[in-house]
Amino acid sequence: MSKKVYCVASFKAKEGKDKELIEVLQALEPKTTREDGCIQYIVTKHFEHPNAMGKSFPIVFNEIWASNEAFEEHCQKSYITEFFETHCVNPNGLVEDFNVCVYTDEVN
Repeated sequence: MSKKVYCVASFKAKEGKDKELIEVLQALEPKTTREDGCIQYIVTKHFEHPNAMGKSFPIVFNEIWASNEAFEEHCQKSYITEFFETHCVNPNGLVEDFNVCVYTDEVN
């Protein structure tokens, strides 16, 4: 079994800020995909589907990292900490609410 890390970072933009938030998140992609250990880092947007009835924030980063160490290094990058501080923590940011979860494929 691998030691990959799967991160799902979901965001709910403030009213009328979806497009702007997507653009800000997409700007993080080129930097991140050049990082050692980054396998996938892509912004996705929720769409309605009759076979997928779960609840989710509408904008999601789907990430795959080669290891927990690579993911931890990514989390410490200044452009990532600045994004969260500016848009998620700061009351004047673009994000109303967010949720970041990490998973592993080591299930035993």
